[in-house]
Amino acid sequence: MPKWLKIILKIVAGVVLLFMLLSVGLFIYINTNKTKVLSLITSTLNKNLDGNLSIGDMETTFFKGFPGISVSLKNVIIKDKRWAEHKHTLLSAKDFDVSINTAALLRGTIRISNIEISNAAIELYKDSTGYSNTSVFKKKKDQPKKTTEDDGGGSSAEFGRFTLNNVSFAVNNQANNKLFAFDINKLAGKMAYPDSGWRAALDLKVMARSMAFNTDKGSFIKDKEISGQMLAGYNEESNKIYVSSKGLKIGYDVFQVNALFDTGRKETEFAIHLNVNKIMWRSASLLLADNIRKTLDKFNMSKPIDLKASISGSLGGGDPFLYVEGKIKDNTLTIPGSKIDSCTFDAVFTNHVDKTKGYDDANSAIHLYKFSGRYNHLPFIIDTGSIVNFEKPVATGNFRSSFALANMNYLLADIAKFSKGSADMNLRYKADVVNYTINKPFIAGVINFKNADAVYLPRNLAFKNTSLSLNFIKGNLILNNIRVQSGHSVVMMNGRVNNFLNFYYDEPEKILLTWNIKSPELRLAEFMGFLGNRKNVQTKTVRRGGSNSGNIIDQLGNVLDKGNAEMHMDVAKVYYKKFLATDVRANLLTTSDGIIIKDVGLKHANGTLRLNGKLLQGANLNRFNLNTTVSNVDIRQFFYSFDNFGLSAITYENLKGYLSAKANITGGVTDNGTLVPRSIHGTTLVSLRNSALLNFDPLIKVGKFAFPFRDLKNIEIPKLDAKFDLEGDKIIINPMQFSSSVLNADISGVYGLNHGTNIAFDVPLRNPKKDEDITDKDELQKRRYRGIVLHLAAKEDETGKVKIGFNKDRKKKD
Repeated sequence: MPKWLKIILKIVAGVVLLFMLLSVGLFIYINTNKTKVLSLITSTLNKNLDGNLSIGDMETTFFKGFPGISVSLKNVIIKDKRWAEHKHTLLSAKDFDVSINTAALLRGTIRISNIEISNAAIELYKDSTGYSNTSVFKKKKDQPKKTTEDDGGGSSAEFGRFTLNNVSFAVNNQANNKLFAFDINKLAGKMAYPDSGWRAALDLKVMARSMAFNTDKGSFIKDKEISGQMLAGYNEESNKIYVSSKGLKIGYDVFQVNALFDTGRKETEFAIHLNVNKIMWRSASLLLADNIRKTLDKFNMSKPIDLKASISGSLGGGDPFLYVEGKIKDNTLTIPGSKIDSCTFDAVFTNHVDKTKGYDDANSAIHLYKFSGRYNHLPFIIDTGSIVNFEKPVATGNFRSSFALANMNYLLADIAKFSKGSADMNLRYKADVVNYTINKPFIAGVINFKNADAVYLPRNLAFKNTSLSLNFIKGNLILNNIRVQSGHSVVMMNGRVNNFLNFYYDEPEKILLTWNIKSPELRLAEFMGFLGNRKNVQTKTVRRGGSNSGNIIDQLGNVLDKGNAEMHMDVAKVYYKKFLATDVRANLLTTSDGIIIKDVGLKHANGTLRLNGKLLQGANLNRFNLNTTVSNVDIRQFFYSFDNFGLSAITYENLKGYLSAKANITGGVTDNGTLVPRSIHGTTLVSLRNSALLNFDPLIKVGKFAFPFRDLKNIEIPKLDAKFDLEGDKIIINPMQFSSSVLNADISGVYGLNHGTNIAFDVPLRNPKKDEDITDKDELQKRRYRGIVLHLAAKEDETGKVKIGFNKDRKKKD
């Protein structure tokens, strides 16, 4: 071995030996004078505390911290001076182990190479007045400030490694209603001291018991384990602490974490940023405070989502600022009462919408962007949507959708069934959110239906090739370019409902739809469903205090049933069974009770009709009340069109000529439009001109013995005015003069449609042909009763047959 190497080795060995001797000496000194050293340490530390520090025992170990000295403190307790009042101990540690670097100590520097705290409790407490037990670290007011010389020089203590095992740590701020509490199973770190401050690499396993920024609203990440590795650092110039982790496990999910704490402020301010991919909705909600979690748990997602969250505020007081971003793709969103499939959207939550207000529920909002999904088989897109003010939530947004109308069958259920057609919707909406569901939306925009085939189920009305455009403008509903076809009937309509949305939910009976209707051809039989009672529609939700619902779809059945329509009609042709009318003009008002008919005018049977009245729907019978004016119609066509008005003895085949009449009648009609027998009551004034009675069997029978040489098969009636009272199955014939080409007669009595016929005939036997050249009315009247006058009666006998004979009752009257 070279001589120089031997010399170097001897020097190193000597230095090591000297260092070991010094360490052994220090170790022996401390152990020999343990009581004195412990008292010195306690008294020295208490000089710098505004409270009390006590150490139960102290032990030193040589090899545990070699080449340094390890000191194990037992039952270390730190209390502030007002501990007796509040009973919150700042530090209570059963085991407090410190390893001091001997070499650094010889250089005048206290370097703690390792510190380990086990089985301890740390509580930073602040009462409601703002007093904190951390004031124990403030110097006593009567303690004089030491000079640099008194301090003896040297640098501040530095830490190397540190470990916390089984330590509970809490920040209990009752002044600001905050509580942060953690059970530290293990926290190990290694410190470094660059010129700017310090850095630490941490390995932790902690149970978060409470992270309540406001204890009234609950805790974030309550009872969740936090584990993983973190980096932390402190900058002395900026007084800021930073914390970061690329893989911090919170519960069962792994987060990226970046945090900043500004300790240079009067109250430490913080900003925490979290990023997690593929987290389940319920797992995310469990990390939030109770007031937020209870709301979020009303919803759910079937697949994991990606989230970014920012939490910032002050540890001193006030609720924190929250900002959460979420990305959802091809997911199923469960909402109260339903589901939205195939969801894709971006979402943002913030509790600071208005920058001039605080961080609370009233200032909170959820914003949705590029929301696409399917609700009950209906695809839709919400370009932008928001739910603001969580105390009184209001939802707003832009809604677009295009779909086949058959998809609406799942939603409309027992209201309508579509078999063909398409729909386009472009709407802006604003609605209250009640019990987490959209309630009474106020909408603006347009809905278009094209080429629709549908059945309106409550009235069993079928429509085909139907189109319509619904425009919602300032609460009003405007209907344009509507084409409705039912069977052969084609109707083109435009309409308007003022104040529609206000009445829609609360007072549907006040809705008045004003229609302007044109049609080339209308067949009333295809709309007989309106005569029947509407089938009950089962709504999903019934509003308390009434039958109306805040759900726009559920309420549709109520609106269709209770709403009113005012129709102004212009129809080229109207068909009903055998009836044909042309150039029809009508004003109709439909209500929940029936139909009011106003100013109906039409052409029929080469004449005109005018009509006013109403049709009231009933459970078993539909009642009508009509005022009709008939002008110069062909009586044969008129009777044919109305099935002889229920008469059997006289029909359209027995009539010829022109009829004018005024009628005020009431009656009943069935759901299929058939007149109810014996239901008609009222009065009819009839005027016949240039008419004839053809092959009327009752008169032919009379004529066989009374007028054997006269043509009773074609009785010409130049003029006849009569009044009839209709009383169910009886027609009261008011006294009238019948003048014809064959005979004259004075007629009055009762004609029974079923029974009760009793008609008196005063028939002069004089042939009217003898007087056909006389034009003087008075002279004609005198000649009318010359000669023999037969007083006959057509009366029903006991068997129900009508027999004609002499009117014996007339003699009794005389």
